[in-house]
Amino acid sequence: MPVKTPWAPVLSLWITVTLIGCGSTSPEHHAAPAPDAKLNTITSGVTDSVESIPGSPDAPYVYRFRQTGPPGVQGFTYQDRDLSFHFRPGPEAIYFQVENRQNRAVWIDWERSVFYAPGGRTDKVAHSTTYFVDRYKAQPNTQIAGLQRYGDYVFPLDYLYDPAGSSQQLHRPLLPEDNTSPNYADRDFGVDLVFVVEDRPRVYPFKFVVASVTPR
Repeated sequence: MPVKTPWAPVLSLWITVTLIGCGSTSPEHHAAPAPDAKLNTITSGVTDSVESIPGSPDAPYVYRFRQTGPPGVQGFTYQDRDLSFHFRPGPEAIYFQVENRQNRAVWIDWERSVFYAPGGRTDKVAHSTTYFVDRYKAQPNTQIAGLQRYGDYVFPLDYLYDPAGSSQQLHRPLLPEDNTSPNYADRDFGVDLVFVVEDRPRVYPFKFVVASVTPR
């Protein structure tokens, strides 16, 4: 059966818009500070935008991104004979949609996947169903049935915050949306997504760079 994702309609929208130049470490235990809406230091889940410019509309700076890997990537699209990917990096996370091009199931192996944060640190990968209570648990693989699509977002597992008993997925954004934003120009980041294809692991190394940070 196709994998159900609660925000798949949003992904289908952003794919239609013009995309602009658009070893793990042990997770630390974070306290739960009060969210700061102005500085956007903590976010609840991830809400993708269908606008051509990623990020919060009231942020003082605008990020623009470029995808630099793997070889053969065209804009924010990459495909091989088995899978087709569409990406939309943003300040909160990296959004993606993948299509299984063959008539047999594949799996995303979250435990083997690796995130490369903008500061150069490597970490395990968190996605839409990863919560603070899951940070020390093995994440189950996600199945993508034959000829089906799956949408999700990813960010470093260590960015998760304790929601203090709520059911929210609180986490630090991938990139700040405040007056420190210009410091992140030219920063590299990315994710190695590991797929199990025909019972064999296959690493897809997706790399991005902050192409520019400009005042809104």
